[in-house]
Amino acid sequence: MEKQEQVRTVAGLQSLSWQSWAVLAVCLLGTLASVPGVLEARNSAGLWLFGQAVAIGAGFALLVLGLRAATPGAAATGGLFTVTLYLAQPGWRTLLWPLAALFVLTFAATKFGKTKKEKLAVAEGHGGRSASQVAANLGMAALVVMPVVWLRGAVPVLAILGRPLLVASVAAMAEATADTLSSELGAVLGGEPLMITTGRRVAPGTDGAISVAGTLAGCLGAMAIALLAGLVLPLRPLEAAIAAGAGILGLFVDSLLGATLERAGRLNNDAVNFLSTCAAALAGFLLAGMLSF
Repeated sequence: MEKQEQVRTVAGLQSLSWQSWAVLAVCLLGTLASVPGVLEARNSAGLWLFGQAVAIGAGFALLVLGLRAATPGAAATGGLFTVTLYLAQPGWRTLLWPLAALFVLTFAATKFGKTKKEKLAVAEGHGGRSASQVAANLGMAALVVMPVVWLRGAVPVLAILGRPLLVASVAAMAEATADTLSSELGAVLGGEPLMITTGRRVAPGTDGAISVAGTLAGCLGAMAIALLAGLVLPLRPLEAAIAAGAGILGLFVDSLLGATLERAGRLNNDAVNFLSTCAAALAGFLLAGMLSF
């Protein structure tokens, strides 16, 4: 009976693979739209900025490949998102700082307690993350700042939307960090987890399961991303706090979606992760937007 259940689970995941492709397509096509916006000026400043962004994005992709943290396609996808994030906020006060923190924290959490995770069958594959997984976790952080890239010359518009969009991007990265830390560290430190909707004990790795240690690690991760963003970005302390809170909200949205729609076979993990970052970004944008009016 257990083997039949596993076969049905695998078949269900395969039938939902279109969702991973959809997430990847939306994120890639959306971020590629930043290229014409930068090159439209056709001046040395625009070309120099674009060159800087491409060099940084390529460096990030090579680093990820060197560490074997992702597949070649995933590394290229992450590099593209890096280009967009830098174009939205160039210079040393850049969104790349929280992105770097996200990478360091999630990479360390993935490696932590790997032997125990392998015994529990919840360890990440040896090839690293796929392109769709990278898109599901980082795509929204890049997409949400696209208007900043497009409207770089529209100062009155950016005066209203710029900061809330930055908060939304940080919130999405905070959620992605929180989700990874809660699942990776919770599997090792959290003991037997509980289903978020029923409170019943379930096996580690079960969709929608949470643990005290995992949840605490996730919340601390979200706050770390937001704190760093508040220090390096032109954000007020309250805006950084909003990003942290929105990221934590997205973490619980992730668990609820996992316990309901993912367990019911209507969403796969990539779709759940993407929607959770969307929820975090939307909450961050709306709350930070209220401060701008």
